[in-house]
Amino acid sequence: MKKAFTLSLLLVYWLTVDAQKNNYKSAIIAFYNCENFYDTIDNPMVNDEEFLPNGPRNYNTAIYMDKVNKLATVISQIGTDFNPDGPALLGVAEIENDTVLNDLIHNPQIAKRGYKFVHYDSPDARGIDVGLLYNPKYFTVESSNKLFVKLPGGSKDAYFTRDVLWVRGKLDGETINIYVNHWPSRVGGEKRSMPARAAAAMVCKHHMDSIAKADGYQKVIVMGDLNDDPVSPSVTEVLGAKGNQDEVMKGGLFNPWVELYKKGIGTLAYQDAWGLFDQIMISYPWLNKNQTGFFYYQQHIFNREFMVENKGPYKGYPMRTWDGLTYRGGYSDHFPTYIIMLKKNVVMKGF
Repeated sequence: MKKAFTLSLLLVYWLTVDAQKNNYKSAIIAFYNCENFYDTIDNPMVNDEEFLPNGPRNYNTAIYMDKVNKLATVISQIGTDFNPDGPALLGVAEIENDTVLNDLIHNPQIAKRGYKFVHYDSPDARGIDVGLLYNPKYFTVESSNKLFVKLPGGSKDAYFTRDVLWVRGKLDGETINIYVNHWPSRVGGEKRSMPARAAAAMVCKHHMDSIAKADGYQKVIVMGDLNDDPVSPSVTEVLGAKGNQDEVMKGGLFNPWVELYKKGIGTLAYQDAWGLFDQIMISYPWLNKNQTGFFYYQQHIFNREFMVENKGPYKGYPMRTWDGLTYRGGYSDHFPTYIIMLKKNVVMKGF
């Protein structure tokens, strides 16, 4: 009887997997902080001196091309166990310009996907920006803009931070709005810099509210390196994101990373403590599974063994590109995150 019951469970499992494959489309939506993804060319408008051949890091073409290849290796595998196309949408942070994005999307490991991207230069003093890579097979851009973040006085030593990237487009024919963020860091102290991250969160909140007022509640994705955790005030109070789907109301956001964070799981580590700064939040309309459009299914942190530091004081951390000014040859000091969206192909029967 026990053996027969086990076989029955396996049969149900495989039938369910087959139903998912045959009756649902999937779309992978991801975010990746690329950690100091600079080219080797001097830009006199920004402070990129560290990342030049005559700079303190001895940065050169060989290191740069290795960095491109390492990032492409990761991106080529994100979500492919569920969808072989990998990310339909990939937000990126700590990228210097469109040159590095062009080199990345043409790397042989991901070139066949035909990625395109949206990018604007930000006023950040280090010259790092955010961007959005997208697969035209899944997504079509309709409009985009950069949203300026004004830093409150005294919250940071810098005058400027990264803009928020807003992109509106069609995901398999369905209108969605995407916000790619890289909020101000905690350098100078978490408490002192807190108002700066709240200001960035408010930029997203105001823009989302203005769209909802004009066009009704939309399918929205807020993603990025927030330099705050899922339980930080910038996320829970300013954005009003909830970790429980049942608590999300119209106009609200669901944050699928809260429970993972509470279990001590994160995307970056500092002084033997894990943080989960790399988040992807979604608005209320994604949560209804009985709809014709895409709906939320699962969240994941992509942290394969080859991306994890295997020696030294940072063993177990994400394998970073740099150890101080020495080239470590890793991938990034952040693990990427991604969520899986599903969309019904046919009317389900018996499930």
